Amino acid sequence: MIEGHKYPGELASPQQIHELAGEYRKAANLLLQLGRSGKPLTRAPFRLTAIHAIELYLTPLLLHRGHNPNQLRKMQHDLSARTEHALVVGLRLRSKTAKHLQSLSQNREYLITRYGPELAATASQINRLTATLEEVAAKVTVLIGLSPRLQQVDPAAAREVQGRDSATSLSAATAK
Repeated sequence: MIEGHKYPGELASPQQIHELAGEYRKAANLLLQLGRSGKPLTRAPFRLTAIHAIELYLTPLLLHRGHNPNQLRKMQHDLSARTEHALVVGLRLRSKTAKHLQSLSQNREYLITRYGPELAATASQINRLTATLEEVAAKVTVLIGLSPRLQQVDPAAAREVQGRDSATSLSAATAK
């Protein structure tokens, strides 16, 4: 039972939220397989789940780096705001990815995906959304220290995931 003054997730650890994000990512990948070419609405469940997974991946990074859960809740589903904060606390994204996260918010894709079937064909490309999800998942996982297996198996890959394109990420953040 939820305490009267607590919001769901307010007491969750960054690791718990990261695990939840991983489950949404897995679900998004399964839903992607159900979409049909030429039928944008069949991709809506994938889009919604992928966008939610991205939001969930950014959350544990921000919590891990000291943000208050109440501050994050006030951001609602604004991926642009979450991304800006994540860049400040060390997330380094490819320029295309940072711009895509901004466009997801500016174009209101979260709402379009949920409530705007007439606008389904105007949403971002599936391969771009997939790439954004995968990059955010990999880099956040490294930053919050939940990938010791990757670091043990391939230390160079772990460093690349964490540090790649830091200059383009910073330039994308400051270009706003």
